[in-house]
Formats: sequence, C-alpha cells, structure tokens
Amino acid sequence: MKIKTFAACFMTAAALISCKKEENEKKTADTSGAPFEYVAEQFADIKVLRYQIPGWDKLTLKEKELVYYLTQAGTAGRDIYWDQNYKYNLSIRKALENIYLNYKGDKNAQDWKQFETYLKRVWFSNGIHHHYSMDKFKPEFSKDYLNQLLKETNTTLAPEIVEVLFNDADAKKVNLDPAKGLVAGSAVNFYDKGISDAEVEAFYKSMKSPNPHEPLSFGLNSKLVRGADGKLTEKIWRSGGMYGPAIDKIIYWLEKAKGVAENKKQADALGLLIEYYRTGDLKKWDDYNIAWLNATEGNIDYISGFVEVYNDPFGMRGSYEGVVQIKDFDMSAKMEKISQNAQWFEDNSPLMPEHKKKKVTGVSYKTVIVAGESGDSSPSTPIGVNLPNADWIRSTHGSKSVSLGNIVEAYNNAGGQDRLKEFANDAEEIALEEQYGEFADKLHTALHEVVGHASGQINKGVGTPAETLKSYASTMEEGRADLVGLYYLYNPKLQELGLTDNWKKTGMAAYDGYIRNGLMQQLIRLEPGKDIEEAHMRNRQWVSAWVFEKGKKDNVIEKITRNGKTYFNITNYEKLHELFGQLLRETQRIKSEGDYKAAKALVEGYGVKVDQALHKEVLKRNEQFKSAPYSGFINPMLVPKMEDGKIIDIEVVQPKSFAEQMLYYSKNFGFLPAMN
Repeated sequence: MKIKTFAACFMTAAALISCKKEENEKKTADTSGAPFEYVAEQFADIKVLRYQIPGWDKLTLKEKELVYYLTQAGTAGRDIYWDQNYKYNLSIRKALENIYLNYKGDKNAQDWKQFETYLKRVWFSNGIHHHYSMDKFKPEFSKDYLNQLLKETNTTLAPEIVEVLFNDADAKKVNLDPAKGLVAGSAVNFYDKGISDAEVEAFYKSMKSPNPHEPLSFGLNSKLVRGADGKLTEKIWRSGGMYGPAIDKIIYWLEKAKGVAENKKQADALGLLIEYYRTGDLKKWDDYNIAWLNATEGNIDYISGFVEVYNDPFGMRGSYEGVVQIKDFDMSAKMEKISQNAQWFEDNSPLMPEHKKKKVTGVSYKTVIVAGESGDSSPSTPIGVNLPNADWIRSTHGSKSVSLGNIVEAYNNAGGQDRLKEFANDAEEIALEEQYGEFADKLHTALHEVVGHASGQINKGVGTPAETLKSYASTMEEGRADLVGLYYLYNPKLQELGLTDNWKKTGMAAYDGYIRNGLMQQLIRLEPGKDIEEAHMRNRQWVSAWVFEKGKKDNVIEKITRNGKTYFNITNYEKLHELFGQLLRETQRIKSEGDYKAAKALVEGYGVKVDQALHKEVLKRNEQFKSAPYSGFINPMLVPKMEDGKIIDIEVVQPKSFAEQMLYYSKNFGFLPAMN
C-alpha cells in the first residue's frame, strides 16, 4: 500500500503540503553548495522534477553494484506496466516515438508543439489515460495531422488505434461505478473484452486456498481471458508466460543482485523472488514476502513485483513496479519511536475491542533514499509505502513501512506558498502550517504506514477486503489508515515520545491541512463536472465530508464565504478529534465484518460526488498559479565505470531532459512486442 503523491506541492495522506519556496523553485543548493535544478520542465498539468541520491559516494562498491542491478531489474519490467494500463499503449508509444525521432518538418508549428505535449503526457502516464483521474486525454491536434505525421515518417499505426486516440472509446482506465460494469467500463488490460463482473466474481469464488487462514492472492499476477472453449482461464505473468521476455530480463538482473547481496537473508529473499517470477506460483510470492520482511539488516532494500491493486476495478491484480532504496540512518532513528510504540497506539485506539490486535507484529519503519523507480512508481511516485499487502502476512509476520525521504525533499524544494495563502482561512492557519505543517505531514505519513495499515483485525471467517468490499476495498483501507494517523496526530503521546515540541499545534496544523484539502483544494485535479474516481482522493473527501456533516450540530467545522470565496474553519479541534475516532471505529468495523453495503454507502455518499459550484470556484481561484497540479520525476541514471571488463565505480548522472530519459528507456528496455 502506498501514499500517492500529487501536485506541484506534494500530498501525503495527511494534507497538501504548504508548498514553500515558489520564488526559488528552480534552484536550491545541494550539500556541496552547487545549485541543483529540481524542476526539469512543465507541460499540460504536469511538472517534471529531479531528485538527488545523497550519500551515494559513501556506499561501498558492492553496495553500489547491488543498487545498480536492482534498478536495472526494475526498469527491465517497465513495458509490462504500459501494457497493463491499456492493450494499445505500446503500439501507440512506439509509433509516437518514431514520429518524434524522424519528423523533419516544421517543429515551430503549433500542431507539432501540441504533438510534443501529447507525447510527454503519454510518457508521464505510461499510456493514454491520465495517471490520476484515469480519464483518456485526447490530442489537441487533429487526426488528419497525425495521419500526415505517420505518412511523412513512414510510421505504422493501425487505423482502429488512431481512431481510439480521438474518439470516446475506452474513455476510463479504471471505472469504479458498478452500474457501468467494472470490467466493461474499464480500459485497463486485465480482462478479456466481453467478460462480465459476475463471471469474474464466480471464477474467483470457486478458487480455494490450501490453507484458508493463509489465503493466496488470487488474480494478483495474471490476466483473465476466455479460452477457445468459452471458459475463463488465467494468463500468468511469468517466465515463459505472458510478459515472459521482460520477466526474463528482470530475472537476469535479479540474479546479479543476488550475487552481491549484503547478507544471506537478503540473498535468500531475492532467490525466492526469482523463483516467483519464473513460476508465477502465488505460494512462492507469499514465501518471498515473508523472507523479504525478515531481511532487515542491510542498507539496501527494494520493492519488486506485481504489487498495488488500485488499477484493477476488482482490486485483485497487481501493477508492476520497482523501487530501490538506501537507508537514511538519521531520519530512520527518529521515526523508529513510532514503530516501537505501535502496540500502545493499537491498545489506545477507539476500535471495538474485538477488532484490536492483541499483538502488533514486526512493524518496521525507515526513512529511505530512493535510487531508482519504475513501472507503477515512475514517473509519478509514492512518498510512503507499507508492504506486503496480504492481511494475514501483516498480522502474523508484520510489515515494512518506508518514507521516501529524498523524494519528499525534492517536493519541498519545488513548490510555493501562494496556494496556501489563497485557500487557508486566516493568518493563524497559515502560520500554523508554515511552522508545523511539513513536520505534521511527515508524522502522518509515518502513522498512516506504520500504525494505520498494521492496526485492526478481520473477524474469523470473513474474507479478504478484495472479496468482501470489492471495488471499495482500496479507498476504505487508505481512509482507515488516514484516520488512524489523524486520531493520533492530536495526542500528547507525540510530545511524550519527543517527536514534537507542541503536540497540540502539530495536530491543529494537520487537521487544518487535511480538511482544507479534502473538502476543497484537491478539486484542482478534477475536470469540471467529473466525479472523484481515484482511491486516495475519494478517501480524503469521504473522511472530510463525513466529519464536516456529523459536526454541523456543534459547528465543529464552519463553512465561510468571504468576498465570494469559500473557506473551511475548524472551531473545535477536540470535537473533531472525537469525530475522527468515531469514523475510525466504524471504518474498522466495516473492514472487520466485510460490510459491503456500509462501505458503499460511506464512499458513494461522501466520497464520489463533487459540489459543482465549489469546484468551479476552486478552479477559478487556482488559475492564477503557474505551478502544475501534478508532479513526477526523472530518475538519476546509474552509469558503471568499467576497467578490464569489471565495474570499478558507478556514477550518478542526471538526464538532460524528460524526453532523453523516456527515449533511452524505450531503446534499451523495450523487451515486449507491441501486442501481448
């Protein structure tokens, strides 16, 4: 599970960060004193940033090799994610890139500039659907112009695919409205066309795990297809199976990584991951995750596999991703206090007694330095991750939680404070945010990942959330973890642990930011008239809207109109704290009991529909800001220095541009055919 990032300023699960330093957004000094260009470029609604890898030169050569091999393995699977997002994505990308590289015509023409912008949007989203809204974005140039470009560059793209770029077919990558059909309404390439929702449910209902107390993650690494006989079957993502050519390259680099592992536990975990990629065996995936959890002693860690299920409308199939991490020793030591007190947080939560864990197991938390990302984590990246996702493994063996420290640092150095001043209610709210907001967000990330996702338990005999809560499982889980963090952000325990010098002001800043964003500011990401689809955006709205409504009697959060502008002002932080606790208790009950009707009522009632008048106002107020609402990253390139056929060092090189990196990846890591 991950905390997603957004915006020119970034969003944790807590709030849209205060977006400082807009006047200096282009350059900020690094540790050597030389200016570092955090912002690479901006187009459409996207800002592309760079991040550094502090402490790289302090790693041993063996550690650098391990990081290099793991990043190569991650990038080797890049095309898998493109194909998962939409069946025509690779065909489209290959055609657009061929045009880009070979067109000799007028590159100052408006049509060409619009073509470049469209290609960059496709690169950023790993396909033709917006990475966040899930809506298909259409070119601003004409179909005739594209056909002209295809002809002039001798590029082939099937006419039916050209039509898709301009028509309304496959308009939503992930549709979560059951009325439209979860499968029929989703363009994501996880299901054959014509398979119904009822067929999906029946297919997986018939599958039983050998050990019901350790349920396998059915559907995690496969596409569901209809065979020649009309029966449903799975195409497994493994060596020799679907995506085999790319997976074989992943295995090649993981074998090299295993050869320079820091210790036996790390090597053993890599060995199990390799076997999983070779066989597609879901039991092997569970074995790997347990071994990975136990491999905690090294300085290098990673995420690899078909992991997060947000892109599946049924919440079963995992999107491919890779993240390579180096431990940040200083910040990890500070945040370890939360991990050490996880049981106290569980014992003192407002959950029903039967829903509390008697023993919170093995929650580890680290702040890490990212060295490379791929697939579902690139260019748009999380800033916090808690894995593995299987509830039974988390309950029995614990989990790993990480905050991506240098990613957070890059966001902090690429924003501005003008949006805060526009949407905050008064000077007191602005001052609280400026003094405590950034740290409150870091605390919320830690509480969300370490305590939130690790807390609570499912009643015996109740299925997994994917089975019981279905399309609402992801947003319910993210909202539940948010609520755990929100409940404890306004608590003297934080000051007792030495995490803040003023727990009350820290909590107030966190609450201000969450409500401001959940009820209003996050709407800058939506087009007019649209419902909220993305799981994290939904959970921030249903949490905020629920406490707003339930607190109306006592005016806990007042809605203010001043000079034609709307503001939300918290009048009673103590009562808001109580409301967050009540909602947390109910959200955990829904998960523990598998109450689908209650989950649907909560999400659909509070998290989907948008106040259109307020949305129009927010968009109008946001027009004054130059900074794009979404951000992502170019990855630093790790370049080996060779001598006599051996690596003697590995250098970090920043790509010159977003286009340079995307074209390099396509040329050197394009291991899949256009159609799979």
